[in-house]
Amino acid sequence: MKALVVDDSRAVRTILTRMLEAAGFEVAQAEHGRHALEVLARVGPPAIALLDWNMPEMNGYELLCAIRANGEYADTRVMMVTTENEMEQIGRALEAGADEYLMKPFDQEAMRDKLVLLGFEVPS
Repeated sequence: MKALVVDDSRAVRTILTRMLEAAGFEVAQAEHGRHALEVLARVGPPAIALLDWNMPEMNGYELLCAIRANGEYADTRVMMVTTENEMEQIGRALEAGADEYLMKPFDQEAMRDKLVLLGFEVPS
């Protein structure tokens, strides 16, 4: 299964990539939303995309809207992984089509739980 991790922090991308690889995903990375669209065009629809909210050039919310506007990604699960913790922001993301929302900081168990909620089989 393919996954896409989009975050302007290299450290966060590395952490998320390691977690997803341990769960059996083949992971592509992007440092902001515009870069993510380029990666998606190259690698095709992932099973899941993990998006940070606050990024330069195109933020995670804008990327979420672009993904949901493209029918090619209709089956892609999208999880916002961000420090944005206001209920209004969470509601906006869910209304725009996010399937899950994970607050930073998080640990491997929290990530595993979210992946399971999204229907992925994840080793313990």
